[in-house]
Amino acid sequence: MAKSIIEKAPFKFSELPKNLTPEKFEYILKYKETDSQGRYLYWDKFKYRVKNGDDLETAWWATKWNRLAKMKPIDYEGKTDEDTFAFCVPDILQAQLHKIATLSSQGIVPHNSIKKNYLISSLLMEEAISSSQLEGASTTRRVAKSMLSSGRKPTNEDEQMILNNYLLMQEIKRSKDEELTLDLILEYHKIATRGNKINGNVAGVFRDNDEIVITDGFEEIVHVPPPYKNIEERLQKVCAFANKEHLGESGEMFIHPVVKAIILHFMIAYEHPFSDGNGRTARAIFYWFMLRSGYDFFEYISISKLLKEAPTKYGKSFLYTEIDDNDLTYFIFYQVEIIIRAIDELLRYLQKKSQEFEEVSKLLNSSPVGRALNFIQKDIVKKAIKNPGRIFTSNEIVSDYDISENTARKYLNELVKYKILASYKEGRRVNYIAPSTIRETLS
Repeated sequence: MAKSIIEKAPFKFSELPKNLTPEKFEYILKYKETDSQGRYLYWDKFKYRVKNGDDLETAWWATKWNRLAKMKPIDYEGKTDEDTFAFCVPDILQAQLHKIATLSSQGIVPHNSIKKNYLISSLLMEEAISSSQLEGASTTRRVAKSMLSSGRKPTNEDEQMILNNYLLMQEIKRSKDEELTLDLILEYHKIATRGNKINGNVAGVFRDNDEIVITDGFEEIVHVPPPYKNIEERLQKVCAFANKEHLGESGEMFIHPVVKAIILHFMIAYEHPFSDGNGRTARAIFYWFMLRSGYDFFEYISISKLLKEAPTKYGKSFLYTEIDDNDLTYFIFYQVEIIIRAIDELLRYLQKKSQEFEEVSKLLNSSPVGRALNFIQKDIVKKAIKNPGRIFTSNEIVSDYDISENTARKYLNELVKYKILASYKEGRRVNYIAPSTIRETLS
């Protein structure tokens, strides 16, 4: 473990003293699983938040004791059979999971199918781009969205990665009712890494060596994945864990679906079964389980965007788990925080889009031409007013609104007829351009 990244704690669960003195009992009442702000801290941050005058190691001992009392071991091992993973769910984590479940049951996206299709296209693009950038793709957001919207072929590896992730998200939606199998994991990886030969990667094929190690950026090794010869056997256990019911209804363990999805994310990253693309595959399986568990709105949630903004924290959440008794709670806490922030971003996004649409709708509703337009055409007008000179194509409209090409051309040609857009030919393709005079046309 790299000391430059994380300072090792004084002791682990197995080293907890067995004798409970009155002094230690007092510490147990004072130092719970989380601090006063609900944070699940590792030693490197915990030691700075111990009350003045209290013994650091005894405070850490009390915190570990309280965590151990609530730990749930899971049917999944580390590099040896004795290396067990476990997690606990403190009150604040329970509250956050309840918030996620409540939003899911209430529904946070429009039920109107046309509006829904528009959101699916826009937000799945967001996840495809963010997930790729997290893995190192350097294509700009504007260029990436243009490529996905227009349907043009990728021109470099970065664009190929973004297209792969977009197709992967669509495959996840298609396969959400299937059980997790080695074949499904391989299929996700195949789609995610098509055309990617980094580190000798072969799309849809497990690694065939143990040369892969994870470093901290300072050339210090922080994780050595289990041997490649055990990949299939170990991933079978991951699949068994994923497919097993954890509803708590017949005496079996209860694991909240969001927690279980996060654990699966961790498992794939921990096993590191591929030469490259492990992160994308792990996040794909997270999405697969969320959709499989009925959290349909997660097809609109972009966790990669937020993970990309703080990759060091993302990496540390893995390291804390592995260095501290395989305590998955660190990783779960961080991922739940990311999910909550992603939901909040989605709500702000929906509010902004709703306000933008309402503003244009008022203009359109006051115009005879505007009243003749359907929702998709009104949304195109909104984009055109906001971006004079923008070029629209029928392929883009097909992709954005999930309609046929004939319908897309019809909608665009009607906008030309009303002089809201202007058309011109580029080779055999017809382009549609947004003039700067749309407001005057609608007046």
